[in-house]
Amino acid sequence: MQNAKDSFYMALRTRLSAINPERTILLRGAVRPGILVEEAEAPYAQLPDDVFILRWMGLATDVELAATMAAEQCEIVYQTCGTQGFGGLDRGRALSQMDKELLGMLQPFSTPKLNYTATPPAAMLTQIFWDEPVFGPVTINRDRLSRAAIVTMYSYEEPGE
Repeated sequence: MQNAKDSFYMALRTRLSAINPERTILLRGAVRPGILVEEAEAPYAQLPDDVFILRWMGLATDVELAATMAAEQCEIVYQTCGTQGFGGLDRGRALSQMDKELLGMLQPFSTPKLNYTATPPAAMLTQIFWDEPVFGPVTINRDRLSRAAIVTMYSYEEPGE
């Protein structure tokens, strides 16, 4: 399943760079697109603002098919305080912009599965695909607005995985 998770993340990261190249984060001295996989980063006392955080949740499999299909839920969490120039009074607009960017990153609802342990990444035999996101309600925590969206990603297990 790791190849599918990596492929999903890299597809969203590439798409975010095209949709909004200014949404970035400075992490360990490097500027990167503003999307992270929570399990692959050091723990945060406070999640960063204006960044998409991917959290892998539940896993299920269907072994009745010709090849095993795995389904994994991904929670995509994001929050914003708005901009300093507007004193945070634009935080609703900023969250709406992130909603729009997330929808853009998720379309089309598939991408090739790649093995990122190889350099360059090696194409595998199948694609990964996912459902439309299910958006949760806006949560208010002091000066921050946040939202989570759930996406279920599907992948066929390939020989050697």
